[in-house]
Amino acid sequence: MKPIKLCTALATALLLSAPLAAFAQEAEEETPLINWSIAATSDYVWRGSSQSDENPTGQAGLTFNIPGGFYAGAWASGVDFGGNKPDFEVDYFVGYNVDFSDSVNFDVMVNRYTYPDAAELNFAELITKTTFAENYSLTVAYTDDFGGSDASGLYYAGGASFGLPNDYSIDLSLGRNTFDDEVGYEDYTDWSVGVSKSWGMVSASLGYYGTDGNGRDNFGELADNRVVLTLSVGN
Repeated sequence: MKPIKLCTALATALLLSAPLAAFAQEAEEETPLINWSIAATSDYVWRGSSQSDENPTGQAGLTFNIPGGFYAGAWASGVDFGGNKPDFEVDYFVGYNVDFSDSVNFDVMVNRYTYPDAAELNFAELITKTTFAENYSLTVAYTDDFGGSDASGLYYAGGASFGLPNDYSIDLSLGRNTFDDEVGYEDYTDWSVGVSKSWGMVSASLGYYGTDGNGRDNFGELADNRVVLTLSVGN
């Protein structure tokens, strides 16, 4: 499968410039050098559709934070698309995070989705997320090779997160998925409502996920409305 030219070029630029930025700026004390997480979830849902055939799975992630706002890492999850393969998804990413002001944060990342033993599905995506006043966010993601199809896909979503007493929080999101005709999917909308609770390094979240009729036409029962419970530990 051909690599994504745009995303690969941006990833290379970020990687090459990261060491320079590390020496140019002082490290932010509040950002740890390494972030890690291990989780168990009742269903791996991505943009409204189950990636684990509606079954529980495990997930793990590791991120290296470079002084100056750059970061790189990997994240993995069990998947089940039917048949014998693939059994795992492993994502590799590199990105940059910066505060534009006291109330606006911007994050840009190149994420490479890979599926061992099913490389024809591999693709990369350029993802930006702008956060306003800590509570509101706008995400835009683009790929020119969705699912290894050599066709483009665009995703944009709005989100909101609000802290509640006793370390609870509530999270809301509404997203729109659009595709070139060659992808073979209809454009669709996904949404989620969730509540989470943290106890230091341990957290639990309970979310309700769904899609519109086009999403269910695309993915069948895998895009039905569902409740997902996730337990995680990490820093």
